Amino acid sequence: MSGVIDLGEFGEEFRSDPHPAYARLRALGPVHRVRPAGWESETWLVVGHEEARAALADPRLAKDAAKIGLSSLDEELIGKNLLVCDPPQHTRLRGLISRAFTMRRVEELRPRVQRITDDLLDAMQPYGRAELVESFAHPLPLTVICELLGVPEMDRAEFRKMSTEAVAPTTSGSEYDAFVGLAAYFTELIEDKRAAGPSGDLLSDLIRTTAEDGDRLSADELRGMAFILLIAGHETTVNLITSGVHALLTHPDQLAALRADMTLVDGAVEEMLRYEGPVENATFRFAAEPLEIGGVEVAAGDPVMVCLTAADRDEARYPDPGRFDIRRDTRGHVAFGHGIHYCLGAPLARLEARTAIRALLDRAPDLALDGPPGEWLPGMLMRGMRSLPVRW
Repeated sequence: MSGVIDLGEFGEEFRSDPHPAYARLRALGPVHRVRPAGWESETWLVVGHEEARAALADPRLAKDAAKIGLSSLDEELIGKNLLVCDPPQHTRLRGLISRAFTMRRVEELRPRVQRITDDLLDAMQPYGRAELVESFAHPLPLTVICELLGVPEMDRAEFRKMSTEAVAPTTSGSEYDAFVGLAAYFTELIEDKRAAGPSGDLLSDLIRTTAEDGDRLSADELRGMAFILLIAGHETTVNLITSGVHALLTHPDQLAALRADMTLVDGAVEEMLRYEGPVENATFRFAAEPLEIGGVEVAAGDPVMVCLTAADRDEARYPDPGRFDIRRDTRGHVAFGHGIHYCLGAPLARLEARTAIRALLDRAPDLALDGPPGEWLPGMLMRGMRSLPVRW
């Protein structure tokens, strides 16, 4: 292949199983100029593992579209957030949020995550079958992040609907409408919390977090932070749990190995992240200056997508990458990104996935698929199934 590669030519299968297409691209080189299906514009796509890690950590690839004269939908409607800014602004924002969203805070959530998990399984168990996304994989991380941030229970159903449209829109206009709705919701929620005073939840703490020099988050920055924490804090974990369970149920030898030794669960979750991670492509980067990626010249202003899904199936890094192996050495996977934009919520996602997988296998010793999974999410951002019927 030479010139621009039209990803639409890979057909409908690309959505449900993009791995063969990415393997073909990797065989031809680590970086390609592509046109995603349904797009009029083009972008560079990084599919090699070594090149992906380098690109994710390269300061010449900016996250702030304003540096090349563009704007992003989430920044326009929501506010500045960690995904659309670079140092020194990124350093400042991450520093402020890290004061409130600490490892200790995540660890303190462990009993609550277990309780929510057990309650969901209690509700599921008498029926002997369930649709796993609706009954378990979605409500677990959504409840955890909403409780952490202080989102009222009565708002969660509507929030879920808007957040799903924001990351995997079903129509061309639904993404914009979702962002408008989320912006209005977060503005009102922050105003309510500011008026109510300290309440112990993370969003209330962020409103009052102050650095040594007196710096605080502005209203727009608070809205941006709430957006990132709520969206990234549950949508990705839904996909991690769902795809992870699907991988186990379609690889009975690995399922049996994990059941025989549950100390393997940490490694199993890391292999789930590598094998079918929840984010297919990292959000856009833009060449702030001319640079070379994987031997390819990228011009200033060009957009670049780093394909996490392709990088984590690179044969040069992971032998027999299409094999699901819970004992594999998964070090270096990029499911949570790499560099300064490494996912802030990775420890919470890991805690939730490990708790969910361990409890589900313990409570459902005969767990099996109960039909084919639902369709895969549209677009090239998220990687996950809309539904997964199971029985036990």
